[in-house]
Amino acid sequence: MTTASDPSYPAHWEADVVLRDGGTARIRPITTEDAARLVSFYEQVSDESKYYRFFAPYPRLSDRDVHRFTHHDYVDRVGLAATVGEEFIGTVRYDRIGPDGRPASLPADEAEVAFLVQDAHQGRGVASALLEHIGAVARERGIRRFAAEVLPANTKMIKVFTDAGYQQKRSFEDGSVHLTLDLEPTEESLAVQRAREQRAEARSVQRLLTPRSVAVIGVSRSGGGMGAAALRNLRDSGFHGHLYAVNEAVTTDLLEGVRAYRALAQVDAPVDLAVIAVPAERVPEAVAACGEHGVQGLVVLSAGYGESGPAGLDRQRELVRQVRSYGMRLIGPNAFGVINTAPDVGLNASLAPAPAPLRGRIGLFTQSGAIGISLLSALLRRGEGLSSFVSAGNRADVSGNDILQFWYDDEATDVALMYLETLGNPRKFTRLARRTAAVKPVVVAKGGRHTPAGHVVPGTRLAETTVSALLRQAGVIRVDTVTELVDVGLLLASQPLPGGPRVAILGNSESLGVLTYDACLTQGLRPGTPLDLTTAAGPAEFRAALAAALASDTNDAVIVTAIPSVSERPLVDDLAGALREAVAEHPGKPVAVVHVELADLADALSPAGGFAATPPGDEAGNRAGDPRSEAAPRPRAAAAVRLPAYPAAERAVRAVAEAVRYGQWRQANAHAGQVPAYEDIDEAGAAAQLAGLLADVGPGGDPGARAGTGTGPGAGTGTDPGVLTLGEVDAAELLARYGIRVLPTLPAPTADAAVRAAETLGYPVALKTTAPHLRHRADLGGVRLDLTTEAELRRSYDELTDLLGTPAELLPVVQAMVPRGVDTVVRSVIDPAAGAVLSFGLAGVASELLGDTAHRLVPATDRDVAGLIRSIRTAPLLFGWRGSEPVDTPALEELLLRLSRLVDDHPEVVGVTLEPVVVATEGLSVLSATVRIAHPPARTDLGPRILPSY
Repeated sequence: MTTASDPSYPAHWEADVVLRDGGTARIRPITTEDAARLVSFYEQVSDESKYYRFFAPYPRLSDRDVHRFTHHDYVDRVGLAATVGEEFIGTVRYDRIGPDGRPASLPADEAEVAFLVQDAHQGRGVASALLEHIGAVARERGIRRFAAEVLPANTKMIKVFTDAGYQQKRSFEDGSVHLTLDLEPTEESLAVQRAREQRAEARSVQRLLTPRSVAVIGVSRSGGGMGAAALRNLRDSGFHGHLYAVNEAVTTDLLEGVRAYRALAQVDAPVDLAVIAVPAERVPEAVAACGEHGVQGLVVLSAGYGESGPAGLDRQRELVRQVRSYGMRLIGPNAFGVINTAPDVGLNASLAPAPAPLRGRIGLFTQSGAIGISLLSALLRRGEGLSSFVSAGNRADVSGNDILQFWYDDEATDVALMYLETLGNPRKFTRLARRTAAVKPVVVAKGGRHTPAGHVVPGTRLAETTVSALLRQAGVIRVDTVTELVDVGLLLASQPLPGGPRVAILGNSESLGVLTYDACLTQGLRPGTPLDLTTAAGPAEFRAALAAALASDTNDAVIVTAIPSVSERPLVDDLAGALREAVAEHPGKPVAVVHVELADLADALSPAGGFAATPPGDEAGNRAGDPRSEAAPRPRAAAAVRLPAYPAAERAVRAVAEAVRYGQWRQANAHAGQVPAYEDIDEAGAAAQLAGLLADVGPGGDPGARAGTGTGPGAGTGTDPGVLTLGEVDAAELLARYGIRVLPTLPAPTADAAVRAAETLGYPVALKTTAPHLRHRADLGGVRLDLTTEAELRRSYDELTDLLGTPAELLPVVQAMVPRGVDTVVRSVIDPAAGAVLSFGLAGVASELLGDTAHRLVPATDRDVAGLIRSIRTAPLLFGWRGSEPVDTPALEELLLRLSRLVDDHPEVVGVTLEPVVVATEGLSVLSATVRIAHPPARTDLGPRILPSY
């Protein structure tokens, strides 16, 4: 017998998932304790569905059936259930079969699979989610193919199989459709899985942001507190749906002018969204009431959870479990709220102080309520509006990843702004951000460098510089401050993307023009000589100069600088209109305005009332986030032109520079790079070798801890029992299977052994120490090169042992000399959240001291590795610095691609260091390699879609 508390119960198969309609369900193994649930589930299934499952009328399950469907060994026979609360809504099972179709055990690698979904839940994507999870379970248990028999009339189930993206065979036998699915993931199956994930998660956020009815639970009768504040904002925002107030002690029909009830159950109508503002100890009761009433989503404003310490963290975990048990999604706890300015919604379920945000084209996500207030106020002051706003607090459920899924195809959002304290799952975040950045800008300001209390998701051990590099690789615009977040967002929301880095500067102050020029150079732009219009310039002169700059083919962007002038008519009165007219006549290039002591100019340049009825830039067809931006610009009315204004040159230039870099990324990524398929790679041989090496190694801790263990060239397990550091022979053999040759090294415990090694390898040779404290430290004198004779070798051996220690301490080795070149370091490590990361830098103390290392996520493409080796500051040394010969960078790129393939194909490889890699003018040589392996984690970003667990 197997129960959920049995040690053999595979708890890692449990997962929460988002279904097609945005609701949630839990998938878990079926146990012997589920007999009553299975019978109840089957009774609710229609006769037609039962017929499709069993190919005959089957009104009820026999005791034998119930026993069979609830008793599993979780190897050859597995059953999974999708549940909402304690009720089954769908089941799937597989039975391993042999070539004759009869029950079998390993090494048989085929299984028969069958589904049954409750009729009330069909069409929600339950079967598709179950197929993803049962497929992952089957692969874990050594099953490579599923076989299924389906009646031809059961078109829904046939579609589940055929739409999964797996390679399959289909035939018609004995009145039924016989399907065989190859469970090896393919590009198509992964694309199908991720498309379903995007639709489901986007839909779940859409349900939260577009409710037809909202109830606020915890509205005080005195008008104070969070509940009353949220209710007033909902009422005053012009919410288009039904609004209800809930307070168990209410004695009147109205609270804050809204119909009031003592309990949610008294509301005799559906409620889509509930805003909970009661003390933390009373939240479970409110959640239960919402679940029983059929509420789809919650915004929990209440504090006292993960941010308050261990007890609050336990309370937060229980809250998530309770919310998901009812199929709901949660924003919070400790949330600031949500806003949707769509004209047909008008939702402001937040604590944002008046005045309310304006309607615009920027989407805003924050983890911090305080930062949310700051950003909302800053955008309002500068006349910019929002499409949607989510401040998720502890983001115990809905996170920035979910919001990105929603913004990806949200037509109301042109620019995504995010303030994040942690990335949570950087691997998924960068994947989603890359896809979103391909169609609209994603700007991120990242706050905390460490995981704050309450943010109970896996943190990352990556350095901040590495995180920044990975975000840049994904097309994310990384800024350092909240002010920069607003500055960059304003420009991207109102201006087209620049076609390049050439910037024209014009204005009525020579000094301000020079400051702008210097700032452009600092940001890597190519500014032209500033045009000084003198302080006597009026609106007409500004208009003419701006029109000329925009019309010129030598400029990609224009920065206008303005200071107050001494004249009978204040400059600001007509300058805004003049600038707008010039841009309207010559659209297609971004313009930023720098104003000094001209605050009224910024107000005049912002859209009247904070929102242009026509989406910004739409008349020109070249909004920054619009894939049509490459189309020829069309003239537009001057009144519709929006120009971002900045009180300092440096801020305007930084915004323009980020737009330039983003535009360049868009152009470079218009065509995705390729992962080459090398014919000489022995993937099967590597898998077999790894399986053999790990046969006697127990499961270890998290992969990030594994990647950092193990030292020295010999085999060992380091400090983590789950990791194995390969010996030189095994490491060289594994790398050779992927076309990476490590130069042989022979031990030299004595001078005579060193001579014999040199005779084996052939002179000239190198003699070096491999002791941990001297390894890769030529600067400490532990390396002797170009030894051409036995006498030189013996003399060098004596010098090393006299200077640095005994042979037992130094562990000297002999290696054949290789052509001189540039010494580099190539690494791949596993981060617990980001996954496999490929790193490159030059060898040596200087590079380590400066942190001159570049990073890319695995799998890396040819475009990725080409950019990787060129992105370090010391890259010129590879390309002929000061007259030296350029080295063989194509060979270096191939090495990086092969290593990327190795760690991507085999998650057992948790750490590889190739140091040094000597890159010569022709070819390269890997002089040393360290490889660490471990059993792979149970779930990865490539596995079935799941919600984070707590």
